[in-house]
Amino acid sequence: MNHSVLLPPALVIWLPMLGSMLVGVLAASLLFRLGERVLRRATRDAPIAASVTVTIRRPAKWLLPLLFVNLVLQGAPEDALWLAGVQRLTALLLIASLTWLVSNAIRGVAKGVIAANPTGIADNLEARRIQTQTRVLARTLQGLVVLIGLAMMLMTFPAARQIGASLLASAGVVGIVAGFAARPVLGNLIAGLQIGLSQPIRLDDVVIVENEWGVIEEITGTYVVVRIWDQRRLIVPLQYWIEKPFQNWTRNSSELIGTVFLWVDYRMPLAPLRAELQRICEGSVHWDQRLAMLQVTEAGPQAMQLRCLVTSGSASASWDLRCVVREGLLDFMQRDYVKFLPRQRAEVTMDPSENQHEGNPLQTVSSS
Repeated sequence: MNHSVLLPPALVIWLPMLGSMLVGVLAASLLFRLGERVLRRATRDAPIAASVTVTIRRPAKWLLPLLFVNLVLQGAPEDALWLAGVQRLTALLLIASLTWLVSNAIRGVAKGVIAANPTGIADNLEARRIQTQTRVLARTLQGLVVLIGLAMMLMTFPAARQIGASLLASAGVVGIVAGFAARPVLGNLIAGLQIGLSQPIRLDDVVIVENEWGVIEEITGTYVVVRIWDQRRLIVPLQYWIEKPFQNWTRNSSELIGTVFLWVDYRMPLAPLRAELQRICEGSVHWDQRLAMLQVTEAGPQAMQLRCLVTSGSASASWDLRCVVREGLLDFMQRDYVKFLPRQRAEVTMDPSENQHEGNPLQTVSSS
């Protein structure tokens, strides 16, 4: 007795294909496990390749079975029921898995490069440069991959192709509107590429932006997070760093020259202050022994201004050293030269020509 006549014709056509799909999925699972072991052993001594192997594991687990299923559907009879819908669904899943795989591969390369260049060292300028380039370029490429994947998925629908053709045919006003709408996105994309290549800023750079002193904490695909000294966060768009000026204190080196200003009386001897400045710097762990100088930079009507130049290896050390120098010099003057601190002078004169009948001469006071 032929049992196939008892089954619907559509099911009879799908039975061989379902069997082939099952065999293909089992073969894909076996190939995945074998390939995973081979790749893990082959990339044991290659950190970047090992990172890529880890990140692509999940999308590859879906991609291989979909490849086998798609091959089976390509050879299916054209009169099979629901064939067009199943083929389109499989194509969408295949494109999505491939997009996921490529995006994760880029992320794996970025993670491997970042892990190979840690910033937790004393001289981390080169590591910060590499990390900044890697993060910005990886996120930009991931965005492009996702955009291309979505476009390919839309192109599988005939209606979407027709809509695209009609939009291109009437691309006059629509193109202008779309251009204005996409300007911020495209601007940030181009700015991200410029920052990644030219690197006006890097991670952990010390900057002054919008009159705020802070450290570059994070660079994303659309904005930069600046950690301000009081633990606030300033969110700055990527285009800002390309279009507007800002201060970067660690562009080429983390070494800085700090300044300390003091006002003292004109009679204050400078030699003891210079010796005390040298002693304070030598006793501070923040001084890098490059420079400790005291100069008179201004002669005001009541006092003279002194400027101390001191050097340190980083921005945080420079701030601490400036505070130590300022406190130390003030303490030194209060202890040994208190009479030479800035003061108001008053000159008292007597005019005997007036108010002599009262016996109290008039006192004229002038200050300087």
